[in-house]
Amino acid sequence: MVADPDPGLPWSAVTTGLVRQVIAVLTCIQLLAAVSLAQNAPEPRPPSSPVPASPSAAPTGLTLQDAVQQALASYPSVKIALEETLSARSRVGLMRSQSLPQANILWQTNRATYNNIPGLLIPQGVVPSLSGTVLPNTSSASVWGSAGGLLMSWEPSRFGYRKAEVDAAKAATGAADNRVILTKLDVAGAAASAYLVVAAVHEQVRSARADLSRRQTFASTIHVLVDNQLRPGADASQADAELAAARTRLIQAETAEKVDLASLGELLSAPSSQFHLSSDALLTSPTEESLAPFIAASHPLALAKNNLVEQSKEEARVWSRAYAPRLTLEGSVSGRGSGVKPDGTLLQGTNGLAPDRENWAVGIQATFAPFDYFLIREQKRIAESNTRVQQWIYQNTLQTLSTQVEQAHAQLDGALQIARNTPVQLAAARMGESQARARYQAGLANIVEATQAQALLEQAEAQDALARIGVWQALLAVYAAQGDVTPFLSRVPSQPAGGR
Repeated sequence: MVADPDPGLPWSAVTTGLVRQVIAVLTCIQLLAAVSLAQNAPEPRPPSSPVPASPSAAPTGLTLQDAVQQALASYPSVKIALEETLSARSRVGLMRSQSLPQANILWQTNRATYNNIPGLLIPQGVVPSLSGTVLPNTSSASVWGSAGGLLMSWEPSRFGYRKAEVDAAKAATGAADNRVILTKLDVAGAAASAYLVVAAVHEQVRSARADLSRRQTFASTIHVLVDNQLRPGADASQADAELAAARTRLIQAETAEKVDLASLGELLSAPSSQFHLSSDALLTSPTEESLAPFIAASHPLALAKNNLVEQSKEEARVWSRAYAPRLTLEGSVSGRGSGVKPDGTLLQGTNGLAPDRENWAVGIQATFAPFDYFLIREQKRIAESNTRVQQWIYQNTLQTLSTQVEQAHAQLDGALQIARNTPVQLAAARMGESQARARYQAGLANIVEATQAQALLEQAEAQDALARIGVWQALLAVYAAQGDVTPFLSRVPSQPAGGR
């Protein structure tokens, strides 16, 4: 019961005291309602990614596996590597075709003068050659002439030269095949990494939105206290400043998410408005599985470098076979026709339009350039030096790959330890924020303590999500360093198509 007012007090003083008691009771009720709503209201769940509205078609859900497959199917560097492989295989066929017989067919008909002259003419391509008897007189008259023939030539053996050329082309094909595998590894790793980066930034957006919601509720509570003169006005100003800073952090996080989505769209050869993704499945830790032992020589990059070593060896062997003589089997069938006789008598009509003298020949021809020895010797030395260079590059590649795998394992161990620690940090931050808010509302703490606790909670939420996704990023780095991301894709859980 409320004690009766002192009859000695004036009535205005009694009325003022009663009004203050009513205001205090109403203020407490408002504070209790605000605290209850803030504690019981669920935290906002933002969408997976900002997706602009499309009037034509709705964006489709994109899993990490889908992103990798789409990048492999559409990224230009993969297509370029495939075309280079086709070119290298065609070169093998080109080298093999050089062992086939060669056939040349000729036919010509001409109308020309028949004046011939004895003497030497240095080989050239301007003055036509003329055969036949040298006549005592010259004439401007012209006659028909014709010629036709078939020449077959074949080198049955180059003493290992052609085989060495084919083997060098095969080694180049092997290097091109491994470059395709290496390109696909790079593209798949880049697409998966870009997907994980977008997922990590999305979690930062989620944390920023949750922090903004908490600060909005807390700022409303502070304004109620300030309006009722239970807290100084400076607290409301600081709460508004913290709220504006939280809104700025959210805008920055959303901008970063859009930028990273555009980068992922570039890898997929599609605008970011055509897909959206979710990070839900990536917040679960990978299952404990032992990784396969790493063999550096089986990495696609090591295989490509080894193919270059073999190609250099075969090119050196080509030059070692280049000094052998060339033996050519030749066969010829030909005919000539002319409208003038050896004594200078002109034949009338169409004489000479078709060959009327036939010849055939079969023979073997040997060619050898002895002074090419010095040129070939230097070319062989260059090829052998290139082989040694490629061998050192191969050995250095093996060492580099082993180091990269070791570093990736160290990063994975660190990521796993961080992921085990962040839940403890998050639980403590949530407890600290709740207690700091209660202490402030009870008048036992100032606003600085409360805002610091909110900042720690937002940081702990973001770090916990980033640590979980960081484990997947470190695991991807391990598989990429080992040369095959397929096992990684099989370990990533399937994600909901529609996102959150």
